[in-house]
Amino acid sequence: MRDPETHIIKKRNKKKYFIHILLFVLTIGTTFFVGLSEGVIGALWYSGAIMIILLTHEMGHFLTAKRYGVSATLPYFIPLPLPPFGTMGAVIKMGGRIPNRKALFDIGAAGPIAGLVMIIPSIVIGLKMSQVVTVSSLGENTITLGDSLLFSLLSRAVLGYIPQGQDVLLHPLAYAGWVGLLVTALNLLPIGQLDGGHVIYSLFRKKSKLFSLFFYSVLLVVCLFFFVGWFLVLVLLAIFRKHPPTMNDYIPLDRKRKILGIIVLVVFVLSFTPVPFGFGDGLIPMLMESGWF
Repeated sequence: MRDPETHIIKKRNKKKYFIHILLFVLTIGTTFFVGLSEGVIGALWYSGAIMIILLTHEMGHFLTAKRYGVSATLPYFIPLPLPPFGTMGAVIKMGGRIPNRKALFDIGAAGPIAGLVMIIPSIVIGLKMSQVVTVSSLGENTITLGDSLLFSLLSRAVLGYIPQGQDVLLHPLAYAGWVGLLVTALNLLPIGQLDGGHVIYSLFRKKSKLFSLFFYSVLLVVCLFFFVGWFLVLVLLAIFRKHPPTMNDYIPLDRKRKILGIIVLVVFVLSFTPVPFGFGDGLIPMLMESGWF
């Protein structure tokens, strides 16, 4: 005889896994579709690399959460059949409160660190396969990308000095690394319930509000004067800016985690690109051009 209750649980589990698998497959499709501008091989390079980067990042969170007995779902990938990325990333949902700040730090830092293990080789190998071309030879539809400090350092190490009037035409693998670095920087924003918010709360607890307010203000200034694309991010962060306490906030971080926390914040600064795209403009300049001011 079959236990009806067990049968219902099994059906629910199958349905739950089906959603994760479906979103994963759809995101493979949308990233491949976006990558087709570089041909089928280019699409395979881009889609394969960005999916591995996102999966590695989220599994870093997932496995660390499980290690601490924190309830966590498998990653929910977010497909978006539109350029320039073909995806809005991936997320996992955690249930219940985090036991203490050590667990919070490890869970928050695990994703970006795991992701970087895939991102840096993607950038380095991708840059080796990229082309240095004259700017005048590029078509009108070519997208100009902004460089973070880390991407610039890696580019200089791999390609050397790029003369004026020339630029790098990124291989799809290098572009996937660039996108992965941008996503990592977004997650490392030390605000609210982002990965960086977890890290900053773990380090400074209630004082983390001051750090979050500072970085939120910096992002607001960038949005107003340099890149309006941060507007939606600012709105979402305003909603989820408050960080909940852990179950035992008074357990301090050890020295190793404090040092690693500083390194993670330095990685954020190095990987953040204030103006990701060359065609960006701030909200105020856009309103002035439209005649609102």
